[in-house]
Amino acid sequence: MAKVLIIAEHAHGQLNPSTARSVTCASAMEGAQIDIAVFAADAAAVATQAAALQGVSQVLTVNHPANAEPLAAVLAPQVASLAKDYSHVLAPSTTFGKDLLPRVAALLGVGQLSDIMAVESLSRFRRPVYAGNAIITVEAPRDRTLVATVRIASFQAAEAGGNAMIEAVALDVPLPAHTRLVDRTAVRSDRPDLQTATRVVSGGRALASAENFSLIRSLADKLGAAIGASRAAVDAGYVPSDLQVGQTGKIIAPELYVAVGISGAIQHLTGIKDAGTIVAINKDPDAPIFEVADIGLVGDLFAILPELESTLAAA
Repeated sequence: MAKVLIIAEHAHGQLNPSTARSVTCASAMEGAQIDIAVFAADAAAVATQAAALQGVSQVLTVNHPANAEPLAAVLAPQVASLAKDYSHVLAPSTTFGKDLLPRVAALLGVGQLSDIMAVESLSRFRRPVYAGNAIITVEAPRDRTLVATVRIASFQAAEAGGNAMIEAVALDVPLPAHTRLVDRTAVRSDRPDLQTATRVVSGGRALASAENFSLIRSLADKLGAAIGASRAAVDAGYVPSDLQVGQTGKIIAPELYVAVGISGAIQHLTGIKDAGTIVAINKDPDAPIFEVADIGLVGDLFAILPELESTLAAA
């Protein structure tokens, strides 16, 4: 039987939905016992949320002042210590998981499997390569701990309704002192998280300026959507890099994706291939984005967006 340990991603006392998606991935492993580890200064609130996910057997809380911030260098030795009792260690393939799990794998002396998108057995998994243009099947050694990140765009979030046990764990692990949080610069927003939002509106270079990105924000407000951007828009300085969607940005799978003024380079399409419905607005009828779009509007975005907003307001 597989024993799976999922490292919870959380912030400000809230469990990130990426953890629930990782639970769904683990649930696809036949007969797996799924535990979630919450590392925090005070893990109580997050642990309660994790315990409510269906399929979770127990939640382990590791309370320590050093865990107040999710520093990979500090968390990695603690995760490696917990991992000795598990056959699989998973984390979402977000910035958090990509930062943490390579360190864990190194401490355990194993290789890391990245971006699990499908489970075939306890040791066989599928993952994308070549910017998602090919899918390979990977066989992991059965006699070693599997450390892997989960491509969260490929899994639905586990439903609530569970009632897992919560257990506090004390780890006797020396923690490194060479890494500490000096400062945090982050944009606080009431908008949905880009990587887990059900609706996303993205803008491209055709918006022509950072000021014109207000059109994207306004439409997103009407739809209750998160905001994204193409790499071209980010490189042009219209929006910060944390909004970039695509191969070198965030891989997302919203129910609705609206691409405004985005041509559809393969690197961008890689990031949205799992979206439910794709709406494209572009003045070039031959733009590659129309090849994957479910709904396409050919025309000037500066004329279409105000009209679309008026229609939404009247609905």
